[in-house]
Amino acid sequence: MNKRAFGTAALIAVAALALAGCAGGDDGSGGGEGAPIVVGSINTISGPATFPEASQAAAAVFDAFNDAGGLDGRKIDYKTLDDKGDPATATASARELVGSDGAVALVGSASLIECEINAKYYEQESILSMPGIGVDTGCFDSENISPANVGPFNDMTLTLQYGSEVLGLDDICILLEIAGSTRPTYQAAIDKWSEITGKEPKYVDDTVPYGASDYTPYIVKAREQGCKALAINPVEPDAIGQVKAANAQGWDDVTWLYLTSVYSENFAEAIDDAGAGIYVPAEFYPFTDDSEINADWRTLMEDNDIPLTSFSQGGYLAATYFIEVLKGIDGDITRESVSAALKSMDPIENPMVGTPYAFGTQNTAGWPIILKSGTHAWEQVADDWLRIGE
Repeated sequence: MNKRAFGTAALIAVAALALAGCAGGDDGSGGGEGAPIVVGSINTISGPATFPEASQAAAAVFDAFNDAGGLDGRKIDYKTLDDKGDPATATASARELVGSDGAVALVGSASLIECEINAKYYEQESILSMPGIGVDTGCFDSENISPANVGPFNDMTLTLQYGSEVLGLDDICILLEIAGSTRPTYQAAIDKWSEITGKEPKYVDDTVPYGASDYTPYIVKAREQGCKALAINPVEPDAIGQVKAANAQGWDDVTWLYLTSVYSENFAEAIDDAGAGIYVPAEFYPFTDDSEINADWRTLMEDNDIPLTSFSQGGYLAATYFIEVLKGIDGDITRESVSAALKSMDPIENPMVGTPYAFGTQNTAGWPIILKSGTHAWEQVADDWLRIGE
């Protein structure tokens, strides 16, 4: 084990705005010797799908670093903004942090859409972003963005691979909640599973909405298609609604293949009937396991009243990686020196993840866990990481 929704038109319009201007802002010099080192973060904290814990966790890491003296006395000034899941707000947030505040990097972000919206602007301004939780396609196809997590697309491949190859499931159906232009990337993740296993989904429905009040029509349709297992990519509240819709229909033998986004104690507590089991390839070492692997993260989260979730694990790791790289920079801390250090960094191993982190590489490992009916508790179903294609 290793150690160390948005309309296409709106996205295109904002992308055009991103390319059109706002260049030539603050050079990210960090303000000179002794001045705070400005680091930014853009997050979806309000809106249809929220990810508040990542930036909260990153802030806790930076606060602890500052309390310990910072970088030779220089503190990190961590600025977080809420894009509200809105393209225009995501655009404005990037320009505020990068152009006005002079951030040297973005670290610990978790947004439904901001990577795709701002990737070209980050390239234009020569700034790098290390999201705690990469969500949209842009987080994984830009040379200027490198998340700490596996991401929903590799996560989809992993959960399908576990379902077909480990559980031996046939008749797997896929239900997708699509934000922005993520549909082709999810299809690529499904195609990767097919290439690895030779299997095909029995049925795909990409019309499932975020934040629906009732998921019964989608669940009923999937059952009518003869699905024995459902691979779905929702956020936690949606997943609860989907499972309860199946419960109401008496569908008690369906196997659920979810993503890390539903892995929380709150989700486990909300589910009484998990059918044939709810399986997740946790993107980080399972936080519900009482292990020394998560001890430092857990203590910091509990001390700061931050929820214990995979999202907070991602934010914690992104900030931890960033500080390690920051400590290795000789000379001035500027946007240029930080970017150069991140792009040339040696891979960092950490037992909380299945593959070492280096900027520009993707994590491709998850730890299989299960939620069984009536237990209200996640359990490990493996003793090592599951990796794509292995």
